[in-house]
Amino acid sequence: MSPRWIRRAVLVIFVLGIAGMIVASIAESTGAAITAGLVTAVAMLCLVLVTSVAPADGFGPPTVDEEAAADVERRVADLVNSGADEAEVRSLVRAAGRLHRRN
Repeated sequence: MSPRWIRRAVLVIFVLGIAGMIVASIAESTGAAITAGLVTAVAMLCLVLVTSVAPADGFGPPTVDEEAAADVERRVADLVNSGADEAEVRSLVRAAGRLHRRN
């Protein structure tokens, strides 16, 4: 799971914990308010931890190496010009990209 998705999930838990504290306080349920506060505190610590441990490019958009992309496009064009089916070649390139992202 990417740091971006972990951070989003923790933020949702954080917001729900704050809402839980408010609702429990209105309902005068001290135990529930304390529990929601503890959940919120743990979510905040997780948010700080994930943000500090993740690599710098873990939260931004993926970077594209323009030279590598141009090289792949040139190779696809060479294969298509030599008689390969363009749709199959592009499908193979997408499958290789998915395989790389999983590892």
